[in-house]
Amino acid sequence: MISELQQRFGEVVVDGKRLETLWIEPHAAAITTIVMLHEGLGSIALWKDFPQRLAARTGCRVLVYSRYGHGNSEKLAEKRPVEFMHHEGEVVLPELLAKLEIEQPILLGHSDGGSIALIFAGRYPGRAKALILEAPHVFVEDLSVTSIAAAKVAFETTNFRTKLGIYHSEVDATFWGWNDIWLDPRFRLWSIESYLGSVRCPVLCIQGEEDEYGTPAQVEAIAARVPGAEVVMLANCTHSPHHDQREATLKKMAEFVDTLGQKEIESQRQTTDSHG
Repeated sequence: MISELQQRFGEVVVDGKRLETLWIEPHAAAITTIVMLHEGLGSIALWKDFPQRLAARTGCRVLVYSRYGHGNSEKLAEKRPVEFMHHEGEVVLPELLAKLEIEQPILLGHSDGGSIALIFAGRYPGRAKALILEAPHVFVEDLSVTSIAAAKVAFETTNFRTKLGIYHSEVDATFWGWNDIWLDPRFRLWSIESYLGSVRCPVLCIQGEEDEYGTPAQVEAIAARVPGAEVVMLANCTHSPHHDQREATLKKMAEFVDTLGQKEIESQRQTTDSHG
């Protein structure tokens, strides 16, 4: 039950930037921590109650944080470089985990957050227990660019800016930091496919069949290069499975986490038997 969870907001300085954090903990001691990595325009607040529901369903501790330039974290002060997600996965996330003393987390990444999780797992094999990826990007598609260009028009001409401002203290800096780099012609060559062959942990990919920011080619590329990666495509679902198909997404994630726990128990039993 969500009412039985302990929740604690805080802040941490990572890579010289102040980041907002939210810890969600079941009353019962939890062995595994799920670290949630939000989408390109995401934040702690934009996850809404999904982190709490995930903690209640899985029994895991959950850490949610807003990256630099998002939510109530420190305001973005410069243009993002093409390699900004590489920096998040190779520098920021490792430092965050070290400062918060989190070892062997399950990384749950949505969209850009999924890409960052893959970069981390490919750069540091063995340091993640598993990856849960919602609509991750591994290369740039025409569909992505078209939808991001449409988001620019919506931000400038509709109430999209006002709605987004609910989730970010510096909404203009957040939006343009995301939109400008994705529409930069140099970004068309961005790819993290070279990281996939180094991923060693279990991977679950969830994508909506009506995803407006990426085709199934994204998760197919992951499945082709990461042994055992599981792909789930959800009908009547766009870019955010945890909003569009919340119950189905929660159910699949919880089953995946439960399977990980069962495999750990079996591995420990085999180890004990071999030394018996």
